[in-house]
Amino acid sequence: MAADQRLQALEAFDGTKAGVKGLVDAGVTAVPPIFHHQPDHRHRHFTVPVIDLFSVDSQRAALVAQVKAAAETVGFFQVVNHGVPEAAMSSMLAAVRSFIEEPVEAKAPYYTRDSGRRVRYQSNFDLFTSPAANWRDSLFMEMAPEPPAPEEIPAACRCAAPEYAGLVQQRLGRTLLELFSEALGLRPGYLEEEHGCLDGVSVAGHYYPACPEPHLTLGTTCHSDCNFFTVLLQDGVGGLQVLVDGEDRKESAWADVPPVAGALVVNVGDFLQLMSNDRFKSVEHRVVANTVGPRVSVACFFRTHRAASSARVLAPIVTDGDGDGNDSAARYRSMTMEELVRQHYMVKGLHGTSALDHFRL
Repeated sequence: MAADQRLQALEAFDGTKAGVKGLVDAGVTAVPPIFHHQPDHRHRHFTVPVIDLFSVDSQRAALVAQVKAAAETVGFFQVVNHGVPEAAMSSMLAAVRSFIEEPVEAKAPYYTRDSGRRVRYQSNFDLFTSPAANWRDSLFMEMAPEPPAPEEIPAACRCAAPEYAGLVQQRLGRTLLELFSEALGLRPGYLEEEHGCLDGVSVAGHYYPACPEPHLTLGTTCHSDCNFFTVLLQDGVGGLQVLVDGEDRKESAWADVPPVAGALVVNVGDFLQLMSNDRFKSVEHRVVANTVGPRVSVACFFRTHRAASSARVLAPIVTDGDGDGNDSAARYRSMTMEELVRQHYMVKGLHGTSALDHFRL
């Protein structure tokens, strides 16, 4: 497709404000060219760890060891008995689905590409800059340190989103930060108190409609997360994959992260990989398209936002050693969060090239 034709197609799609859901409602039987991705069928079986937080106090050392092992290898794990009620999880998924499935005219007031708005509905935040669009629509809400005014949040999500974000932040986020801190050999409150890792929480509700030709597109392109860490709630449809080393540790391949009843998925972000001096891994992941759907997921991103990010400095936490014989010299230069985020969207976004490389010493 010629560049001018592609731009016209992107503008026409964006102008509907109906997203991918609008295409499906219109009865498309073929995936439009703007959504076509190069196929990548590398696949291997790999079991992402499931960690039971029920014994977080009584078996602390064992849980720290499990989190440490997961963070240092695949960068992904699932948690059960995490303190977030199942009713809140179900309500959050239902709220996102309800909003995306509203008539276009009801959603249109929230449709925007203005990143300054704390609540925004859109299809593909990088629609005009990415090589190919993704088969998904999203509702993004900045929920902490202060939630938006109720009237800023779509009615379908007005109750569920603030409640769910607060539960994830206070009940699970704090516990995870304590375990991450201890896995780095630090006191439990270090990452929260010294680095503000619990200060900012954003919620992204993603809606992946059933796709008529899933082999031609992706739900979400290969990427890592530019934050401290992410907590993901997914429904039972599946499609999340993580890039893991092959059995010979040379050829990487995609492994499924199947839904586990009652579980939440946790993954390390770029901020923690940098701060841990490469001990923790911010691993590439993606979502494949599916003939079954819709798939609904809700991601909570832990990252300081707006003005605070321009002043908050990220730097490797270098100690006398990590206990495994690894070099303790800093592997990255110091930078502000804003610098890293800007680099992420400049060279990486959802295109599969690590922004961390720009800051590596």
